[in-house]
Amino acid sequence: MISRNIFTRLCALALVLPLGQCIPATPPVQKRAALDTWIANENSIALSGVLANIGSTGAKSYGASSGLVLASPSKVNPNYFYTWTRDSALVFKALVDQFITTQESYLQLEINDYISAQAKLQTVSNPSGSLSNGAGLAEPKYMPDGTAFTGDWGRPQRDGPALRATALIAYGRWLLSNGYGSAAANIVWPIVKNDLEYVAQYWNQTGFDLWEEVNGSSFFTTAVQHRALVEGSAFAASVGKSCPNCDSQAPQTLCFLQRYWSGSYIISNINVNTGRSGKDANSILGSIHTFDPNAGCDDSTFQPCSPRMLANHRVVTDSFRLVYGVNNGISQGSAVAVGRYPEDVYFNGNPWYLCTLSAAEQLYSALYQINKVGSISITSTSLAFWQAIYPSAATGTFSSSSSTFTSLTSALRTYADGYVAIVQKYTPSSGGLAEQFDKSSGGPLSAVDLTWSYASFLTMTAARNNVLPASWGAGSANQVPGVCAASSATGSYSPATNTNWPNFPCTTASTVFVTFNVLATTSLGQNIYVVGSVAALGSWDTTKAVKLDAGRYTDSVPLWYGTVNLAAGTVLQYKYIRKEADGRVVWESDPNRSYSVPTSCRRSAAIGDSWR
Repeated sequence: MISRNIFTRLCALALVLPLGQCIPATPPVQKRAALDTWIANENSIALSGVLANIGSTGAKSYGASSGLVLASPSKVNPNYFYTWTRDSALVFKALVDQFITTQESYLQLEINDYISAQAKLQTVSNPSGSLSNGAGLAEPKYMPDGTAFTGDWGRPQRDGPALRATALIAYGRWLLSNGYGSAAANIVWPIVKNDLEYVAQYWNQTGFDLWEEVNGSSFFTTAVQHRALVEGSAFAASVGKSCPNCDSQAPQTLCFLQRYWSGSYIISNINVNTGRSGKDANSILGSIHTFDPNAGCDDSTFQPCSPRMLANHRVVTDSFRLVYGVNNGISQGSAVAVGRYPEDVYFNGNPWYLCTLSAAEQLYSALYQINKVGSISITSTSLAFWQAIYPSAATGTFSSSSSTFTSLTSALRTYADGYVAIVQKYTPSSGGLAEQFDKSSGGPLSAVDLTWSYASFLTMTAARNNVLPASWGAGSANQVPGVCAASSATGSYSPATNTNWPNFPCTTASTVFVTFNVLATTSLGQNIYVVGSVAALGSWDTTKAVKLDAGRYTDSVPLWYGTVNLAAGTVLQYKYIRKEADGRVVWESDPNRSYSVPTSCRRSAAIGDSWR
């Protein structure tokens, strides 16, 4: 958060205030332009980072099946080379929203692959159960080839089905609006139906939270379950179906959601005895993933601009001020690095890129809602939040025509930008986003190229630019029943067998990013290159060969890989060579390998070879 006691510090730290509400000591235009430029560049890197981790043609997805999202290419310390139901759904919800905005056909192909893969994944029996009674839908992760992961893990995790339903419904609505009602009804709906039946049946049972550590009731899980049931009912009607279990359980899920509110902040995990404060980015993530641009500042659905969520934002983010060295010297009311929860010890407990970005995203979404409402109502609940960023704030309602409204919204925008500036500060020059950054030095830590980190950057940028997701109906689903009931509705489940997508119109890619993957056992000092008949591969000149990367090399999978941009339709020959420490070149055995770069709407392709 940015220093709120003086406007000068506000502007100097967080760029420029809209509508010229201050005269900073440091020229704000230069600061703002620097952040704007960085965000635009990093957004492109983030999209590429997401796509690189999607099988089977992603640049870093060797070993993953089509449509399955790797959490990270990292295989050791930690090993995240799996596909998680929750992470994948959040990633593809971001891609679906981006597709709806841009209409990029290559994104649509990725979405279709993901949905086809999920239809199959729903049928995979696993340690959580099977599809017969729905229990298997709560399995948190699978092997990258889509088979069951049978090791010990925190299971079940009940947010995955709800999040997957939400991602698919967003795409299903696009299909309906663009003349593909049959695909929405016959491909998307059967998968969504299974997930909705699961949510309605199991929402009131405990499970592991999104951090996979606490077995109890999770704010994030309950919030996304309520959303899925509400929008699921509407989607069912739009394809000529019904979801009576959605209708019966949604109000009770909303009723239960109120239990997480302590009176001053959200206790993110209840029905547990962890010894924690309950202050957790879980709650901020819950709000941004149930953001409805048409809902206003509603407390019962915990919308980003609601008094409850603003109060919670201050309490949660302030809880990290004294636990991270990188936050030393940052005054109250100024953006800080944000982690999962202040008691965290994973990798010794550090800020997370996605948590810090989510803190910004909530504020950008809140700013949109406030501007749409046309006024700010500061209550006793939200007063401390507003005073932290604008010290003279007082309770009351301030219309958009007032100078107070202008000052408050300017301070809010600046505050949000401050969180992004924290991420900018601790992002390496390559733009790569790991899972965490060190609480003392700020250096990247834990899993590299975390797909969820990249997706969080995409959704933060969209919120900052007012590129909005569709409403999910929160405004008409916010009436809390007078009495909460510990209810459920037994579901019926069946495999979704239709994945025959229509021939959507698409734009043929002129160039294709081709990833060369080769398994080649090497010793220290040896490097693998690819060389071939086209200029991009050195035209058989070994001094111009493309060096491959061994960053994911293991004894069991000695992988070298690299990506080259080639013209679609190019027919080429190539070979792998090994360069010894002394510079000698060793060619693999004959014959030359041949490859035709595909001519299609896809922008990426992958080759899998073994050294000969």
